[in-house]
Amino acid sequence: MEFLPPALTALIDELERLPGVGPKSANRLAFHLLRTPRASVERLSRSLAELKDGVAFCDTCAFISQGAQCAICADPNRDQTLLCIVEEPTDVIAIERTREYRGRYHVLGGAISPIDGVGPGEIRVEELLTRLRLGGVAEVILATDVDVEGEATSAYLAQVISELGDEIRVSRLARGLPMGGELEYADELTIARALSGRRPF
Repeated sequence: MEFLPPALTALIDELERLPGVGPKSANRLAFHLLRTPRASVERLSRSLAELKDGVAFCDTCAFISQGAQCAICADPNRDQTLLCIVEEPTDVIAIERTREYRGRYHVLGGAISPIDGVGPGEIRVEELLTRLRLGGVAEVILATDVDVEGEATSAYLAQVISELGDEIRVSRLARGLPMGGELEYADELTIARALSGRRPF
């Protein structure tokens, strides 16, 4: 947009590169920042710079970290015999919000998707196997997404982990009906999983 100042055009272009931000949202955000007091914009700018300078991925599990190890891996009170496998760091955040899990994590950095050219070599499978070969893990919980790629990834991981021996138990997150959901609106696969995963009342 040649009629806009170059600095504003450049900001809109950069905002459009963010996931989920289209041209209209980028315009709204840019104009919002233009109206925002300078001190607030400078705080945002500092936060972004600090994010890139000081935050990386944990050497052990690939969750977000401000040093070589994330707070979860460095916590001696976490159960080292439990290892939960997730696709992305945001999945760790979702599980941690429940306050139900006290084990450790392994972030794959994606899921197997042959159609997109993503095989086991493109995600952190080898790093997972290296961790498991060190011993100490009694159970691996597969917590990949409930989609075709997530299911394929879980099936593959269950297979390669079983090849390490029977000392490691492999489990999968239970699936079923969401709290507050109505049965008539649930799809067949969800109902089937809820039936097969039923437990005593």
